Amino acid sequence: MSESWANSGLDLHLDLGRTRRAATVEAAIRAAILDGRLAPGSRLPPSRSLAADLGIARNSIADVYGRLVAEGWLESRVGSGTWVSDRRVVAPERTPVGTDTAFSLDLRGGLPDASGFPRSEWAAATRRALARAAVSSFGYGDPAGHGALLSSLATYLGRARGVWAEPDRVVVMHGFGEILAVVSRALVARGARRVGVEAYGHERHRRILMAAGLDIVALSLDAEGADVSRLDELGVDAVLLTPAHQFPTGVPLSPARRVEVVRWAERTNGLVIEDDYDGEFRFDGRTIGALQALAPERVVYAGTASKSLAPAVGLAWAVVPPDLRPCLLEQRLLLGSSVDSLAQLSLAEFIDGNQYDRHLRALRSMYRERRRHLEEVLDGLLPGCAVTGMAAGLHCLVELPPGVDEADVEAEAAERGLRVEGVSRYLVEGAPPSVVRALVLGFGAPPPHRYDEALAIVAEAVRSATRSRR
Repeated sequence: MSESWANSGLDLHLDLGRTRRAATVEAAIRAAILDGRLAPGSRLPPSRSLAADLGIARNSIADVYGRLVAEGWLESRVGSGTWVSDRRVVAPERTPVGTDTAFSLDLRGGLPDASGFPRSEWAAATRRALARAAVSSFGYGDPAGHGALLSSLATYLGRARGVWAEPDRVVVMHGFGEILAVVSRALVARGARRVGVEAYGHERHRRILMAAGLDIVALSLDAEGADVSRLDELGVDAVLLTPAHQFPTGVPLSPARRVEVVRWAERTNGLVIEDDYDGEFRFDGRTIGALQALAPERVVYAGTASKSLAPAVGLAWAVVPPDLRPCLLEQRLLLGSSVDSLAQLSLAEFIDGNQYDRHLRALRSMYRERRRHLEEVLDGLLPGCAVTGMAAGLHCLVELPPGVDEADVEAEAAERGLRVEGVSRYLVEGAPPSVVRALVLGFGAPPPHRYDEALAIVAEAVRSATRSRR
């Protein structure tokens, strides 16, 4: 049974048993302090108010407060009531699900440098957006996204990524994972059953596709990217690609294969899902535009602010063919998701004020230098371990010496507080490997002052794994 304290003006949930005896109230207050629901410094309702709320004699509540004060759980301040003691109660430690505190450094592929988030510029954009926002912006918004951001994104994506976009084709969501989930459900609703994926890629993306009811088929990779020549033979209804910079092997989809995959889509009424996760980060001066421009009616283009700003911004966008959009929005409504309008207005302001472009140029320069430094350092520390993958994005491949297992290097690095992953972790289960043993080495996440330390640990881990194999 649960009670709420309300008459006192202080709302606080309190778990009680079926009886309202003072002992039950005392145990409930103590438990609330232990598990953190009543934080140190929290004020409690006056004994008179709490007694009235719970239907217990005031003297009984006063006695409860008195015992808890004597034990140190509470403290009584003359003239200002009863408060939870400022002493720190040591409760059993709880490790959040999915977290790992063993690693102080992380060189997994695709992680950005969170310290580079433009705090002051974003705050200024948010203030301007709030000052200009119409009253309607604070209500329930359009499931496709706020009109201001849809317009800003359409303009930006056309200019910077060569995407053929109009505002009524853009949909804003929380991240690429949500985009993929909604598109997958829309495809299944229209009768799709099978989707082609690159043989190396994010396992989570494959799980999202399968959770929607799609079977996945692996497409082999080579120096030209994904082999799309067998799509008809494989009987797929859609294909998921990272054409600008394949993740994690680092090769772009060749011009010939770009043409081949869009011709397949047009011929079969198939769909290409283009994950442009880091298309803005090309370091050799040769920008690779979006595949979507070749067939806007057959390609869903997806991008995200996770790499360009920070994952915490929680915004991603898709440019969707008109015939898919109604079904996609219907599936989104069924999932019950929506995106914070205030964050959308802030991003629109950030883009329209050209701050997004300036921020990207600064990041591009920083990551270009990090990639160059990585190659220089590892060439000296690990001669013969080639760094491969195009000069782009936030990661590269570092090939391992013959006979050295990726798992051994991962373990050696973990013992030194560094998290790294081998390329085999990204391989579709059951698919034949087409990449030599290598580390997928990210150069985005470590703070600048620990970057050299992280690279030194990589070299030490590889050398240690090599010695253990002899």
